[in-house]
Amino acid sequence: MDAGAGASGLIGDPDESRQASALFDYHERSKHRLQRYAPGPGGLDWANQPDPFRQFAGAETIKLPFGADRLATRYNAIRRGELPAAHAFDLIGVAILFEISLGLSAWKAFGSARWALRCNPSSGNLHPTEGYLLCPSLPGLAAGVYHYLSRDHALERRAAIDDPRWTAAFGTTGVVVGITSIYWREAWKYGMRAWRYCQHDCGHAIAALSYAAAALGWQTRVLSFASDETVAAVLGIDRDADFGLAEQEAADTLLWIGVGTALPDIERIRDALRDATWSGRANRLSAEHVDWPDIDSIHRATHKSITVDPDARIAERLPPPADPALDLPFAMLARRRRSAVDFDGETQISEECFYAMLDTLLPRENRPPWNALDSSPSVHAALLVHRVTGLEAGLYMLLRDRSVLSDLRQTLRLEWLWEKRGPAHLPLYLLLPYELREIAKLICCHQDIAADSCFALGMLAPVAQAADAPWRYRRQFWECGMLGHALYLEAEAAGVRSTGIGCFFDDEMHELLGIADLRWQSLYHFTTGGPIDDPRLSTLPPYQFQP
Repeated sequence: MDAGAGASGLIGDPDESRQASALFDYHERSKHRLQRYAPGPGGLDWANQPDPFRQFAGAETIKLPFGADRLATRYNAIRRGELPAAHAFDLIGVAILFEISLGLSAWKAFGSARWALRCNPSSGNLHPTEGYLLCPSLPGLAAGVYHYLSRDHALERRAAIDDPRWTAAFGTTGVVVGITSIYWREAWKYGMRAWRYCQHDCGHAIAALSYAAAALGWQTRVLSFASDETVAAVLGIDRDADFGLAEQEAADTLLWIGVGTALPDIERIRDALRDATWSGRANRLSAEHVDWPDIDSIHRATHKSITVDPDARIAERLPPPADPALDLPFAMLARRRRSAVDFDGETQISEECFYAMLDTLLPRENRPPWNALDSSPSVHAALLVHRVTGLEAGLYMLLRDRSVLSDLRQTLRLEWLWEKRGPAHLPLYLLLPYELREIAKLICCHQDIAADSCFALGMLAPVAQAADAPWRYRRQFWECGMLGHALYLEAEAAGVRSTGIGCFFDDEMHELLGIADLRWQSLYHFTTGGPIDDPRLSTLPPYQFQP
């Protein structure tokens, strides 16, 4: 099968035990190990690199205005839960939402080569994530289904609809944003492990949208009950005739972005779309494709059917995090976010700054990005602290849900100290006071960036729990991506920089912690420090090269 074909139309295996078996098989076989890396392409066919911009030829294009510079909301106000009065849902509001979440943040140039950066980070800057808008009639924008083309800051109208059922289905004031993934964009470079990175990027996109919505005074909720078939249907990615030989998109999720508490009726939206007028044909991103059946297998194994009741969510009342060093307008911060490529090995951050950064990773009611989730935190951070003044170097654990303390103490090495550190409300524990820079470098595929940082971390998720509902495995990666995006913004506000690390030796991290089974597994690594910029690269404005 073509690596990009059929991704959204696959039907999950009804036998959950076989799905779980396929899930755990993929998880083990996609691990990097000291003796060998996960299966990959071996070399890069640069002539066949996927186009980073999907567009739909023949669809009506609506150029969006640039309004983010007029947005007064500051980042520190958002992280403290002090949201502005809700912006109107109109063309300007929708334009700002996309501009500072999935829009371009800059262009980079080296000689005659140039490439775009975006507000939402992506593994290898390959951007498998696509964004869509479903909206009723808004001032300046007709009702319909739209695809967001970040290169042009434009909406492509995929479906036009004039049906009272459509308007009624949206209920209270708000819109729906859809997220999909094109697996081939990551598989071109990373092979089998690419599926993991697509899930990380989905989480980054969810967080980026949640922060941008909050800057406009809006709330965000993942519509977790929707099935993959419903997501594909309402976004139009199951329309095979509109894709032809173009790479298919996999259904990820739908987000409600609005005011109030009532959520839209997605099944009613789906019904109304049966009479919509669709237009546009997807562009093909690469001339050739490589077959990665393992990606197809894990896609089937984690297929999601419709679900009814979300998990209970913890809504702990916590004091606001301490202020960051830089109090910047959110739009400025979102566009200056960068992935560090190197650290200086000297920069230190203060103990207070470190605690404040970790504090924003704890879920707080109606604050981004955790307001998007309808379940309790499942991902926790094992931190390798190198250069934090006032705090001893060593191995630490941040629990984002205190109820897992007993389980983790039993799962990890019994000799760990578990000594409380930091503010009283911050569940941070010192496990081992020891210099771990070289171990961090080894675990992160021998990359200096993990050792030269202020701190590095691995994100632990209860992978074994996905046996009963394999689609939750995807959500664990999404939560990791959301954590990473919060750390990206916190680092920029602290005057340093972060970067996500997808290349790490999974079981070396597990051996360090004392993990011997799948109850807890490390799914994503991150590191923060003083950045070294490459002086050979030029930075250009984000929309300098509009067609």
